[in-house]
Amino acid sequence: MPSTHEVTNQVPPLSGYDVSADPALLESLRREGAGWAETEVRELGVLAGGEQAQEWGRLAERNSPVLHTHDRYGHRVDEVEFHPYWHELMTVAVRHGLHGAPWRDERPGAHVARAAKVFVWGQADPGHLCPISMTYAAVPALRAQPDLADVYEPLLTSPFYDFGLREPTSKRGIIAGMSMTEKQGGSDVRANTTRAVPTGEDGCYALTGHKWFTSAPMSDVFLTLAQAPGGLSCFLVPRVLPDGTRNAIRLQRLKDKLGNRSNASSEIEYEGALGRLVGEEGRGVATIIRMVNMTRLDCAVSSASGMRQGLVQAVHHATHRSAFGARLIDQPLMTNVLADLAVEAEAATIAGLRLAGAVDRAAAGDAEEELLRRIGLAVTKYWVCKRAPAHAAEALECLGGNGYVEDSGLPRLYRESPLPSIWEGSGNVAALDVLRAMGRQPQAVEAFFTEIDRAAGADRRLDAATARLRKDLGDLGDAAALQYRARRLVERMALVLQGSLLVRHGHPAVADAFCASRLDSDWGIAFGTLPTGLDTAAIIARGTPETAVPA
Repeated sequence: MPSTHEVTNQVPPLSGYDVSADPALLESLRREGAGWAETEVRELGVLAGGEQAQEWGRLAERNSPVLHTHDRYGHRVDEVEFHPYWHELMTVAVRHGLHGAPWRDERPGAHVARAAKVFVWGQADPGHLCPISMTYAAVPALRAQPDLADVYEPLLTSPFYDFGLREPTSKRGIIAGMSMTEKQGGSDVRANTTRAVPTGEDGCYALTGHKWFTSAPMSDVFLTLAQAPGGLSCFLVPRVLPDGTRNAIRLQRLKDKLGNRSNASSEIEYEGALGRLVGEEGRGVATIIRMVNMTRLDCAVSSASGMRQGLVQAVHHATHRSAFGARLIDQPLMTNVLADLAVEAEAATIAGLRLAGAVDRAAAGDAEEELLRRIGLAVTKYWVCKRAPAHAAEALECLGGNGYVEDSGLPRLYRESPLPSIWEGSGNVAALDVLRAMGRQPQAVEAFFTEIDRAAGADRRLDAATARLRKDLGDLGDAAALQYRARRLVERMALVLQGSLLVRHGHPAVADAFCASRLDSDWGIAFGTLPTGLDTAAIIARGTPETAVPA
């Protein structure tokens, strides 16, 4: 009987490769002052690209968390059950300090080192980075209340992942969540109706209300907003109280999400849940915005990470797959697509790590870097996160029908890609926040142009784009007209910032392609519309995966 199932022209699995072998990432790591962390980043990269970690991520995503509101006897328990591999992913992340190492590491570049680790380890599974990111971001907000920070910051930055519902101070390490939005307001948190009533104990309040989207409900503590007598305020709410009883936080249901399915997101009820005031009454938004700002860095970095992951999969496929008499990677139109994807990924990476460097230098007291961090994060969060879904879709299409099948991993990447643009301020919120920053801190615009002008004279296309942007920002018009065109304005700011960084620090072929397409208007709407005359081979080479010893 003749064989009907001979397997030919199929691509070998991409496994056992070094996720961190990304020239743009490693060059940025060294340039931004965190070269001392390269060995650990490379070790984490080999682990992230290994078969074991990839399987952890796949199965944690396939087996979504399950909510148990009651035990077998009818007692209220409000617990979420995760796949065991979720805890493996969390253990690695915490052990490597992705959740809080910069707050206990005084070396210059600590935030850059952490950002590089997030970029690398997120390619094993992006879902578990949600509680990791919130734990990292909780520390600066909690510092508004020094007595609470003294107690909880050592636990939030501990290298031990200690899962389970127990009183926080009895654990070796804890994880933080965030509970802000409500069904009637969403991003408009000032519309929140959850009430906080003083209990009579200093700094302690009883919270009652419904939260529409509470991230990581099995966290040990939450930063949450509620209306106190003095106005909207920020509170630290533990899952377990000092006496060992469970706080009155009722998990109503888990969200059935498009992606990010390894992570639990929930609706909750506070039924007189006890919390401690963080900062001053009426200053809740100003307090918790410190947390939001830090999570925006992770949104940009994780989107860049997803772009890199999609690019590597596409290049790997095109290298091993043939069609119409030649390998895909040798066919001119495919090289255009792959090079365009590579340029986008590299621009996102270099911007994300530069802003992590701004966080480091701002924390050390550099006022100009603080201004750049403030406006640059909002600009980059808007644009990089907005580009991620289109990038993921094009990377998937490079694999054709094979990419549309779950086993390829590309559908998972595609489902995840819209999340960072929505999380902690959708595209509109991020764009309007840039306008707010320019209005309240005009010196932030000066800091932004100071950064861009470091590349002045190096590329005529960048110089022309910078001049156009200056003109745009010098004629903002009335408030309504400005809001109407906010996205276009912020897009131009993001592109000029990326162009400046690539011209100064990027590979010449990548910088040339970026300026020719993104800044010189010789570019179509879809990926794969780069102009001719570019060194696409050199660009694609930077996106080719490097095989490592399987982990």
